[in-house]
Amino acid sequence: MTSSSPRLRPWIELLRWNKPTGRLILLVPAAWALWLTPSAPPDLKLLVQIVVGGLTVSGAGCIANDLWDQRFDGKVERTKSRPLARGVIKQGRALALLLLLLVLSLSIVLTLPLNSLLLCLALAVAALPPILLYPSAKRWFPYPQGVLALCWGFAVLIPWAASEASLNLTSPVLIGCWLSTFFWTFGFDTVYAMADRRDDAELGLKSSALSLGDAVVPVVRGCYWLSALSMGVAAASAGLGAAFWPFWIVATVMMQISCSPLRQQRASMAVFSKHFSQQVLIGTLLWIGLVMARAIQP
Repeated sequence: MTSSSPRLRPWIELLRWNKPTGRLILLVPAAWALWLTPSAPPDLKLLVQIVVGGLTVSGAGCIANDLWDQRFDGKVERTKSRPLARGVIKQGRALALLLLLLVLSLSIVLTLPLNSLLLCLALAVAALPPILLYPSAKRWFPYPQGVLALCWGFAVLIPWAASEASLNLTSPVLIGCWLSTFFWTFGFDTVYAMADRRDDAELGLKSSALSLGDAVVPVVRGCYWLSALSMGVAAASAGLGAAFWPFWIVATVMMQISCSPLRQQRASMAVFSKHFSQQVLIGTLLWIGLVMARAIQP
């Protein structure tokens, strides 16, 4: 352990690099998109660009979230130890890092192929307002998790556009992948919000976990069914072979099994955290199915 580690740790926590699950879960829909495009599989350069870009945007989103919620995070059990909430990083420095990450994100977009550059740049600009405004949605919108799901949808659109240099918005493959991402994200982020229900209610904040009340677990289950169905439509429309479907079946079943512990009256923070981690594994399983199906296509 070097002497600089204690000084670096708050910055690692600010970017959530100490919790890789949340970073990986953004890359999963991007991977789905890249292996569902007509030109799949992607080349290594594009794959690296999407991964680095996704990690950069994810870090920016975390900082924006903490800047918005600085005065609330210290009063919420799950977030009270975050660097801005406990005052170990100054607001101005966090804002400077946010701006740096946004510039880096733009720089990565500018390295994309020229034939897709303008489209990807337009999508990146369109994604910026919801990404930066999402943390405020809990103050004015009963279902802020829907805003996050829209943000996550750009993790499908930008890789697709980068790969194909176009967006066919009537394509059942693209629509299916986007809808699968939307419903999946709304589901797992609603579960994530379940951990904060008591604190959010006391602070007057909104979430789908609060707005849905007793229907929250059935709605999450329904979202996962719709996500699986949409992915199935996308895969079938893309002409993927039999290799994909065993992975799809297992992932669909696992999504529903992961919801069972949520019905407990006194489900703990650990239950919600485990559910979130399980979704990364389930999403990755679907991606492996796509990779396998593409690999053995004639």
